[in-house]
Amino acid sequence: MNGFEYLLTLFGLLLGLALAEGLGGLAHAMHSRHRIAIGWPTALLGLFVSCDIVSFWINGWLLRDVLPVSWPVMFGGFVVTAVAYVSASLIFPKDAEDWADIDSHFERNRTLIIGGLLACKLALVVAIFALVDIGDPFTARRLVIIWSVYPVALIAMFAKKRPLVLAALAYMIAIYPLSLIWR
Repeated sequence: MNGFEYLLTLFGLLLGLALAEGLGGLAHAMHSRHRIAIGWPTALLGLFVSCDIVSFWINGWLLRDVLPVSWPVMFGGFVVTAVAYVSASLIFPKDAEDWADIDSHFERNRTLIIGGLLACKLALVVAIFALVDIGDPFTARRLVIIWSVYPVALIAMFAKKRPLVLAALAYMIAIYPLSLIWR
């Protein structure tokens, strides 16, 4: 087992649990859908969180040859993956029957969820740019794919108008397929 495989045992486990937590919340909400509406805000937030967590795995691959097995790397990775897990666990209420609708839960938690993932994303981007020689961090592609997400996420976190929040979430989700086709 090499160092990356060793690190992946902890980080992969927590990221997998984060995805499972979000999917479990979705499954529970689907079981309750005849009593409680699942609206677009919660659906888009769940999709964004899932895409973001999967992107941690993808970006972790960029770091496979440069991450040493050390206390700072293990603890830093733990903090990032733990925040991702907690963020995913907050998408759906634990007891959906306690809420008039799941979107009221969204309103209460969107700032924590998006803010948590934004901090994780920033830590990952800083690590990649610090440890991997990938060239200019401010190419047109990187300005759109990486850097535009931060101000848009702030809009998704703090905007009062629901259409603006939905548009920001849709934009952040659209970045993932865009990153695949824009090379």
